[in-house]
Amino acid sequence: MIQKKKVEITETVFRDAHQSLLATRMRTGDMLPIADKIDQIGFWSVEMWGGATFDVALRFLRECPWERLRMLRKAMPNTRLQMLLRGQNLLGYQNYPDDVVEKFVERAAAAGIDVFRIFDAMNDVRNMKVAIEAALRQGKMVEGTICYTISPVHSVDYYLPLAEQLAELGVQAICVKDMAGLISPYAAYDIIKTLKSRLSLPVHLHSHCTSGMAPMSYIMAIEAGVDRLDTAISALSQGTSQPATEALVAALQDTPYDTQLDLKKLGEIADYFYEIRTRYAEFESAVNNRVTADILISQIPGGMLSNLVNQLRQQKSEDKLDAVLAEVPNVRRDLGYPPLVTPTSQICGSQAALNVLSGKRYAVIAKETRNYMMGFYGEAPGVIEEEIKQKILGTKQPITCRPADLLQPGLEKARKEVGDLATSEEDVLSYALFPNVAKEFFLWRESRANAKGALAAEASGS
Repeated sequence: MIQKKKVEITETVFRDAHQSLLATRMRTGDMLPIADKIDQIGFWSVEMWGGATFDVALRFLRECPWERLRMLRKAMPNTRLQMLLRGQNLLGYQNYPDDVVEKFVERAAAAGIDVFRIFDAMNDVRNMKVAIEAALRQGKMVEGTICYTISPVHSVDYYLPLAEQLAELGVQAICVKDMAGLISPYAAYDIIKTLKSRLSLPVHLHSHCTSGMAPMSYIMAIEAGVDRLDTAISALSQGTSQPATEALVAALQDTPYDTQLDLKKLGEIADYFYEIRTRYAEFESAVNNRVTADILISQIPGGMLSNLVNQLRQQKSEDKLDAVLAEVPNVRRDLGYPPLVTPTSQICGSQAALNVLSGKRYAVIAKETRNYMMGFYGEAPGVIEEEIKQKILGTKQPITCRPADLLQPGLEKARKEVGDLATSEEDVLSYALFPNVAKEFFLWRESRANAKGALAAEASGS
């Protein structure tokens, strides 16, 4: 007899869903009106911060990401708020000093984050340790995260020791992060079954519908004992996003795994987002709204796919997309089969684009590719051929230490550099992560405040 076990749901509509489908452009003003209804549903958590949202808020939306967090925290008092944190990369595309990592986690926890999903693009636990320990010190829940991928060096035997290392650090759950929608139903069953049999921690599965397999893989993961799954409300689901929340809820009704979530209320939330989605039509891409088996070859995750399309479009080379996608697995093999997730997906994607656009492989080498080869992002999962190393590095030798050990403390330096433009400790952290983008935002904010002040003075004078 099957033991009754409620499956718990993390809703991604405020973060990964619009990052995957709408280039992360959803504004806080479109989140707040529906936040109360989402808060009443009973999700295990709502992912609403981290990933690309921080950068995009500052760079394109002219919004303070810290204010978004505080406003949603106030609007959703009954729901765990979850963020995606890139380990030593935090929310950026490089390693940051330990003092910046520790202070960022501290302030994020204070502002309202309950669950930190912490991963490293290379699955290098050394790059996750400081962030994990910082979150645990704040009394928050940590999902130690394994980036799932397919390659000659990745197997259950590869993933299990990673999960065990994370468990030893004290994480309260293990997340299998399938950022490109690669996990097949039977692979999902095998890895979840193995993790559940060897560890006493809850296991959370995250996937995307890019290949079309995610809904089937979720069902097999449930059969294997998975505790939690990521879904997106139907209006922002499927394609390069997550499986639809309502579909999974309906599929599990009247079974031992019943989520006990209300389909009628979920439908009301979906209706809201169907209307909201139309406001972001300019960021839609046909590539992100179709099922394609090509992802099993290129392995480009949803967020990166939309960015890659935009990158080629800006260079008037969108017709080269297929050639670039074909080159990505070759670059990935050359770099020792890293999982394709930020920032390694950008590194492999950008280098593949350079190889195609220049007409000769590695004729032009991106700075990030050199840094990767130097070991500045961590240890590659597989062996890198000496010929490739020499082509990219010449006579330079890669490092062998934890990459962040080479960094000087950065918090006080950032504080001095940003000066009076920063009005809070959070502003200092924003600057430490994205100096140019944050400074531009602070100057815009200041000019806007001055303009408002002048208008108010003029009105009172009249």
